[in-house]
Amino acid sequence: MKAFYTILLLIVSNIFMTFAWYGHLKLQEMKIISNWPLYAVIFFSWAIALAEYSFQVPANRIGFVENGGPFSLMQLKVIQEVITLMIFTLFTTVFFKGEALHWNHFAAFVCLVLAVYFVFYK
Repeated sequence: MKAFYTILLLIVSNIFMTFAWYGHLKLQEMKIISNWPLYAVIFFSWAIALAEYSFQVPANRIGFVENGGPFSLMQLKVIQEVITLMIFTLFTTVFFKGEALHWNHFAAFVCLVLAVYFVFYK
């Protein structure tokens, strides 16, 4: 169950992270925050990032092998990166209609799957 909770928390964390890092671009495009000064956008993103950390830190604590979890630090990081890219890809293709997936993106995803395979290889 710790592996499940870790991955679930990482998914939620990365949803917040993606919105913190890139959501302001969509909000600007929608003219919601287009007149905000940069410092206001930064503070807005930091507030979202606080929610991200509220899920990321427990995910790492629960999942880390030295805390009784199933994953090494390297495994946690690779899992987190794969989740990040999956969430980011979904976010960009849904919210930014000008972005499209191409063959090289799929090739990169295959490399990520291989990275997960190799990081768990004994």
